[in-house]
Amino acid sequence: MGLRIHFVVDPHGWCCMGLIVFVWLYNFVLIPKIVLFPHYEEGHIPGILIIIFYGIAIFCLVALVRASITDPGRLPENPKIPHGEREFWELCNKCNLMRPKRSHHCSRCGHCVRRMDHHCPWINNCVGEDNHWLFLQLCFYTELLTCYALMFSFCHYYYFLPLKKHNLDLFVVRHELAIMRLAAFMGITMLVGITGLFYTQLIGIITDTTSIEKMSNCCEEISRPRKPWQQTFSEVFGTRWKILWFIPFRQRQPLRVPYHFANHV
Repeated sequence: MGLRIHFVVDPHGWCCMGLIVFVWLYNFVLIPKIVLFPHYEEGHIPGILIIIFYGIAIFCLVALVRASITDPGRLPENPKIPHGEREFWELCNKCNLMRPKRSHHCSRCGHCVRRMDHHCPWINNCVGEDNHWLFLQLCFYTELLTCYALMFSFCHYYYFLPLKKHNLDLFVVRHELAIMRLAAFMGITMLVGITGLFYTQLIGIITDTTSIEKMSNCCEEISRPRKPWQQTFSEVFGTRWKILWFIPFRQRQPLRVPYHFANHV
């Protein structure tokens, strides 16, 4: 599957995504400068912890960018419907185009998206069949990066030995307390929000239910064939290799599953 770039013109989404990028840059630049590098230079922490921090931050940024620009599963205007699968398609009452069941019309983007979960302003894009796996990686690495930054902020004041060298000519050193308080506030706020979101996403995948389906109560448990959690996650990530579920640099290939089973709603 080739990479299809999807760009949504939405000033509100640009502002939300800009705020996320600002929080990422704030922690990416200041946490190492105030905490990691000074403690590494004085022998309080090993260098591998700095490498891990930057690795998590880069994975987080890649997942954010790719989730934002990847086509979530936009349907073409004249889709080719296989003859044996016509009963699993329906007519959209907003754009008057045929779409597979479990698709949804996004009023903000103006088109239908396959297996749409929701429209997320924080990535300025819909979360659908082709970028849901990237959105999950974004939630995971954001939570991991936030916990990592909060842990080192706590250790900086309450666990590590006090720093012997202080360069008071540096702005970040003179205003260290205010900078770290702001970082802690943003970190705690981000952690609370992303934990709730990540939890609901995981439950949705385990139960094979999208956020839109939960809100519309269109999924009757009695009429749904149950799938093992390994299969539902493999369908979202496009691979059964679990190690690849954590890699945002690859291309997703949809698994070949029976159409009637993948679109049972």
